Amino acid sequence: MSSTSDKAKGLKDELVGNVKQGVGKVTGNDKLRAEGVVQEKKGQVEKAVGDTKDAVKKATK
Repeated sequence: MSSTSDKAKGLKDELVGNVKQGVGKVTGNDKLRAEGVVQEKKGQVEKAVGDTKDAVKKATK
């Protein structure tokens, strides 16, 4: 996967995770809130992977 696609997937997962957290909070659904937290963290990791790939590309040029 390219760095751009890693970042895009990470951004999407963060967004969906935040929405899940909000819906879970409003509805009192703790399971949905927890899923949202996990998905948000997954998105943050995916974005970090993309950033790392960019840094490696720049360092090897």
